[in-house]
Amino acid sequence: MSTPEKLRGLSDIYRFFRKNTTPIYFVSPTAYNILGLGQWIQGFKYITHFDSFDGGHFRVTNPEQNTEREFQSMEDMVNYLLSHKESVDLFQRNGGKGKILTVMFDEKTEEIAKQLGVDIALPPAELRTRLDSKIVTTQLANEAGVASAPNIVDVKASSYQELSALAAESKLGEKLVVQTPYGDSGKTTYFISNEADWDKVADKVVGETLKVMKYINHIPGTVEAVATRCGTMVGPLQTDITGYQELTPYKGGWCGNDIFPEILQGAQRDKIISMVKAMGDKLYETGYRGTFCFDYLVDTDDGEVYLGEINPRISGASPLTNLVTSKYGGIPLMLFHLLEFMDVDFEIDVDEIQKRWSDFGSWTQLVLKHTTDEVRSITKAPQSGIWRMLDDGNITFVRNSIDWNNVSDGQDAFYIRVYNAGDYAYLGADMGILVARGRMQTDDRQLLPRAHQWVRAINAEFEYKALDELEIPYIPTDNVRKMI
Repeated sequence: MSTPEKLRGLSDIYRFFRKNTTPIYFVSPTAYNILGLGQWIQGFKYITHFDSFDGGHFRVTNPEQNTEREFQSMEDMVNYLLSHKESVDLFQRNGGKGKILTVMFDEKTEEIAKQLGVDIALPPAELRTRLDSKIVTTQLANEAGVASAPNIVDVKASSYQELSALAAESKLGEKLVVQTPYGDSGKTTYFISNEADWDKVADKVVGETLKVMKYINHIPGTVEAVATRCGTMVGPLQTDITGYQELTPYKGGWCGNDIFPEILQGAQRDKIISMVKAMGDKLYETGYRGTFCFDYLVDTDDGEVYLGEINPRISGASPLTNLVTSKYGGIPLMLFHLLEFMDVDFEIDVDEIQKRWSDFGSWTQLVLKHTTDEVRSITKAPQSGIWRMLDDGNITFVRNSIDWNNVSDGQDAFYIRVYNAGDYAYLGADMGILVARGRMQTDDRQLLPRAHQWVRAINAEFEYKALDELEIPYIPTDNVRKMI
């Protein structure tokens, strides 16, 4: 067998994926995180729980749920999808080998993949879990010279007095941000300034190992990067859209991003990029390779920039990253993640390729959660595709589309449906995601009028009915409510 030729530039990489014969499957609740990647890769398929496209996406397989099983986590759903007979049949039709991508997985996923003869094209679950700890992340960042907001880590407190004493010793002030090691930051980050604040969350932090930070006035943002053997490639910076009550019931909860070329030009931008590179190179030293999400904080009082946390996985930042890097820079960042896990050698000029992603148009994604604390049955849901905002603030469906490339101007948006008629709506459910050109948030973090219009108009497309008297709805556990 001949040795595959070493890839030495973009032309080689384009050719490699265009001629790729290794099946690559994205297994997840929805296809959204890396929607559109199939345009670049021969043999790319999605295996998803939700049928967002009514059977109209030729790369998507939706295994029928043939049991009354209630998923306990996103990993549980992935394991079900991966071992489903329809998936196994798909693998066999494609030669029985292949690579698996997903957002969340565990050791059981690795066992299933091994039995099926497919490889998981992601770092091991055990390593991802270790790095996902906010405490471990902070310690690794310190070793890499990447600054976090003033903090103490790996501490415990059983009372407000103990917490205050720890904070005073490290001069963190009285306004504190307390995090437990794992979980979505919007749900496991607590703001504590007095004993009353402590009492509200004591049951969630007592007994946990904690990270305690000084509260800073800040702008949050995120950037996706890929740690490779040639260095860390950094995608375009994004700002976070968090905590708007129209979009999420969770105070501080993530509900989208916007991306525009004017973000943090100059020294701040350069410093964030250098921090991401240093963090990625440090992760690679630990054995981690591939994509990760770096959340940054910009102190609005003195302009200093800090690491917030990292997500060692494909994430909610992936869609806008791959949209911009492919649409304006000629190649999606995710391809470099895949190269690390394909049986091919490559040598690339990281800085030269990264320059391609410096000039681009503005885009926004909004994650629309169900914000009403009432369980209802959905009787009508907006379909996936291109929608247009009319002059009167109402919207109309324009055409079917399997990705956002057909969003033509600022009046159009691409909507991908998660929950459909027949499903239940409940507090915190990810109902769907909207992707539009232009920004939806001001520099001082206020939703623009067009954002309010889109959220109201999409929500108006849903219709519900009350539950029957004896109806027992299936409400996913908190661990599986996150769909992207």
